[in-house]
Amino acid sequence: MMNVLEKAYPARALPRRCVVIIGAGFGGLACAGALGHAEVDVVVIDRRNHNLFQPLLYQVATAALSPADIAEPIRRTLGRYRNIHIMLAEADGIDTQTKRVMLKDGNAVAYDQLVIATGSEYNYFGHDEWQRFAPGLKTLHEARRIRHRLLLAFEKAEQTKDPAERRALLTSIVVGGGPTGVEMAGAISELGRSMASRDFRTIPLSDLRVILVEAGPRILSAFPEHLQTYALGYLEKIGVDVRLGAQVSDITMEGAVIAGEMVPAGNIVWGAGVKASPASRWLGLEGKANGRIPVDSKLRVEGYEDIFSLGDTSVQSGDNGAPLPALAQVAKQQGHYLGKLLAKIDTIEIAKPFHFNNRGNTAVIGRNAAIFDFGRWTLKGYLAWILWAIVHVYLLVNFEKRMLVTLQWIWRYLTRQRGARLIDENDREDVLPAARR
Repeated sequence: MMNVLEKAYPARALPRRCVVIIGAGFGGLACAGALGHAEVDVVVIDRRNHNLFQPLLYQVATAALSPADIAEPIRRTLGRYRNIHIMLAEADGIDTQTKRVMLKDGNAVAYDQLVIATGSEYNYFGHDEWQRFAPGLKTLHEARRIRHRLLLAFEKAEQTKDPAERRALLTSIVVGGGPTGVEMAGAISELGRSMASRDFRTIPLSDLRVILVEAGPRILSAFPEHLQTYALGYLEKIGVDVRLGAQVSDITMEGAVIAGEMVPAGNIVWGAGVKASPASRWLGLEGKANGRIPVDSKLRVEGYEDIFSLGDTSVQSGDNGAPLPALAQVAKQQGHYLGKLLAKIDTIEIAKPFHFNNRGNTAVIGRNAAIFDFGRWTLKGYLAWILWAIVHVYLLVNFEKRMLVTLQWIWRYLTRQRGARLIDENDREDVLPAARR
């Protein structure tokens, strides 16, 4: 079996060290960027050809932004680094004896040091069959599915003469009261009210329902209680039906069973929890905290000197002894740290341990409403919303994306219109039954 990098460059010997990075999310890209121009070959493996700014994926799902606004080809992001090689492939295992990453197509990539940054996926708690009816928000495909179902449900509701059918079509259920669920519920409510009042003629506002289901006693459990209370009040103000202490026991093509009650729905979104990718099984490890790989203070996988892990794939204790949260800012900081560390591998033993610099936790609730938790102080309301927008524009991958998103946000704020309301007529079967009739 030939090393893929040798196959791609047969005339070139590879005397330099080779760092292989599996995953081009926040952490993987930051690590690769920190290794750019270093005296080392870098191979970045990802099953998608683009990186994705997931914090704004809910805006694609609710027609506020187009997919291209928050995604960019990995080759464009890393193309300026001549020592970085991009592979569109899917990792399927790791042979730690021969130090090779096994790919699904049967090839392999040899490494000197390996970085596992494969991220996370939604946890359906043993009910993976629910994913068909209640997609999460991890990929552009899922965001487009949600947008398609949502918009098509409104079109069908405009045509039906049956009040019960119309009410079912206009019911959206969001499962999970974390930041993703809260952001989705608020965005769906605002989108629905805007479309019903401006663009549709037979849809009464009273038929619009957005139900946010949270099994725990509070939404946004990672935030201080007064910010939770503010968020709950705002959601209720814009018409979101927040059901706390309620569990979803079944999801079907017709709707969801919430606290024993079957609720017909035209759209269901899952945001109730995540688990790490199956990377821990590649190493024969029993993952901790929903399958995350345990790492030491320098992000080395326990038991291995040449394998590292970061971001949502790994679990590392912070200064207070608690596991670091699965946030984009954690992954980016870890990636930058690890890239610098791997550029000078001989100094790893004397290098300082990774230290997470918490820049605050945030969630947007709706128009003019967001929350920020900086630890020692908090912010909510309009100023928090402005700060949320500034931070998220800044974190986009390049200047072009920042300008596009900024201009669209300004236009949407002034006009309350959303420009990405497109329905693909070839995908009408990918909706719940109520919207197909």
